[in-house]
Amino acid sequence: MARYRVVVDRVTCIACGAAPATCPEIFELGSDNGKNRVVEKYSVKTDDSVSIGEIPEELYSCAKAGADVCPVNAIKIERIE
Repeated sequence: MARYRVVVDRVTCIACGAAPATCPEIFELGSDNGKNRVVEKYSVKTDDSVSIGEIPEELYSCAKAGADVCPVNAIKIERIE
């Protein structure tokens, strides 16, 4: 089963809340700096500049919807082989 890496550029993020509103299973506004991050359950790395997570294939469409609504294109999703 495929997995996907979700990368949130927290420098570019404007903390509008669109991705967490669209896909709360994966995204949340962080308590550290108020910017979007991958939820703890799927998080691999989070700091002030980036949040990286790995999600199962069944959450891809949700993650993609969250990425698509980001007005500054701060979210990228890539397949992990």
